[in-house]
Amino acid sequence: MADYNAPQKDWYSILGACPTDDIQVLKQKYQKLVLMFHPDKQKPDVSEEEAEQHLQRFIDIDQAWKILSKEESRNDYNLQLRACELKQSWPVDAHITLDDMNWDYETECYSYTCRCGGEFILEKDEIQEVETIVCCDSCSLSIEVKKGT
Repeated sequence: MADYNAPQKDWYSILGACPTDDIQVLKQKYQKLVLMFHPDKQKPDVSEEEAEQHLQRFIDIDQAWKILSKEESRNDYNLQLRACELKQSWPVDAHITLDDMNWDYETECYSYTCRCGGEFILEKDEIQEVETIVCCDSCSLSIEVKKGT
């Protein structure tokens, strides 16, 4: 599986798609682009630089399809995009670790009280490998939760 925490390309824009497109739309866009940029389909009179650009584009298109065509890797990628959006959209009010949060055995969730009186709630399956952005359930504040201490 690819490392989704590293900086990477926008796989949707490479395919000319958006996150709401279904798998059939993604497949159609992939097939059209892969035929257009496949090394065997290039005209013999293209410059070496242009041929190299087309090859790189073909590689990117193939990688985008590998990530977006599988439900699990697409969901992981979408979660990473959302986390990046949250980081860019809202200032982080606090940086905490899971140890700072309260574990509720009944709901199997971590919680942390916001200064507004609301709660930051983090379900066990939402925890990312390094850090997770969590929004308050009552206001627009967000916190960054790191897994380790």
